[in-house]
Amino acid sequence: MIMKKTFLLALMALTVFSSVSVRADEPLKFGLKAGLNVSDFRFSSDVFDETNKAGWFFGPTVKFTLPVVGLGMDASVLYDYRSAKLDYESEKKTVKQQQIAVPLNVRYAIGLGSTASIFFFAGPQVAFNVGDKDFHWMKGSSYALKKSNFSINLGFGITALKHLQVSANYNVACGKTADVTWKTASQAAGGALGLNRKSSRNNSWQLGVAYFF
Repeated sequence: MIMKKTFLLALMALTVFSSVSVRADEPLKFGLKAGLNVSDFRFSSDVFDETNKAGWFFGPTVKFTLPVVGLGMDASVLYDYRSAKLDYESEKKTVKQQQIAVPLNVRYAIGLGSTASIFFFAGPQVAFNVGDKDFHWMKGSSYALKKSNFSINLGFGITALKHLQVSANYNVACGKTADVTWKTASQAAGGALGLNRKSSRNNSWQLGVAYFF
């Protein structure tokens, strides 16, 4: 079901691109994109100590130029992998977030001659969880990822020789990425076992390389 929704979104994006690119000066360009993630886990309470916040992504991408000087758009369908080692009460767990991410960005490019340009971009991204959802430490303590996430990309990059593109951006999560539950000593002291529920957000710095055919 998740994959079906993802492919439908990608098909809609490609359909829009094809219709607009007919009027664009630059033809529609397809390519491949890959890169690295450095996740920035943020919790609503200092419960976990996190380390090794790394990851990567890859997948097809497409871009086109709008009939306005400097303006364009791009979209991708990426397999996005993020992980972090979390420590909680001497228990350690590696949380892995595996998603199919579909970013859609508006771009503004500034030419640096006939062979290169710099560009700035921003836009929304929707991602669907395709990996494990629940990570349990002990009874009543867990880290549960959401089925889907919405975020915003803000970044810049450079295009060289009309085919190679290098970019850097910050992916900002809009809303919580996961629910965190854990036992509390204050509630357990009275002989009763209680749970506190907090939330986390998984922002990420991303460095990408794309090649357009």
